[in-house]
Amino acid sequence: MGWLLRLAFFLVPAAELALFAVVQSRIGLGWALLATAATALIGAALVRRQGLAVWAKMREDLAAGGTPARHLAHGVLLLVGGALLLTPGFLTDGVGFALMSPWGREALYKAGVRYMRRRAVIV
Repeated sequence: MGWLLRLAFFLVPAAELALFAVVQSRIGLGWALLATAATALIGAALVRRQGLAVWAKMREDLAAGGTPARHLAHGVLLLVGGALLLTPGFLTDGVGFALMSPWGREALYKAGVRYMRRRAVIV
């Protein structure tokens, strides 16, 4: 697992630089920089709005006597998506925007549950 993380630390920035060069060559440096800054601002607004919605759903689950596990996982995925949107680059922005959408988070949540069920005993 450690080697995979190290590899990602080298490949993701290289892919970001290559993608930025392609976008910059097509739309120009100024527009590419503006797009990068705009995604950070839009991402911050989305994190706030989606985060408040997830927080409200967690409170509803707790008030009804349920467990907010699903919404807690969505909250963590929102934080990860927000961090990716604040990271400069179009590749991380794409993943960050996917995590901002409820369907993207739900798909990743379901995949994580399937993965955990195969590897752990859930009581």
